[in-house]
Amino acid sequence: MNILAWIVLGLLAGAIAKAIYPRYQGGGIVSTMILGIVGAFLGGTLFTLLRTGTLTLTAASLSIPGLIVSVVGAIIAIYLWGVFRSRSSV
Repeated sequence: MNILAWIVLGLLAGAIAKAIYPRYQGGGIVSTMILGIVGAFLGGTLFTLLRTGTLTLTAASLSIPGLIVSVVGAIIAIYLWGVFRSRSSV
């Protein structure tokens, strides 16, 4: 997938995940994009693990099912980021 598709998928998945997740997350458009791209990798890898049983670093594609998997991965990434950020501030 080319870099423009990564940016579009990351922006869409990150924005949808931030809208779904109940707490406030700071950051602008760049952090939303990075969060979505991380979510695409996380969701794609988890989906491949559940489907095939092998742990392979893959990313979701730019499609409706890929967007859904990316949003789920971005929600997981938001949660993990909040857990790590709260531990470091204590």
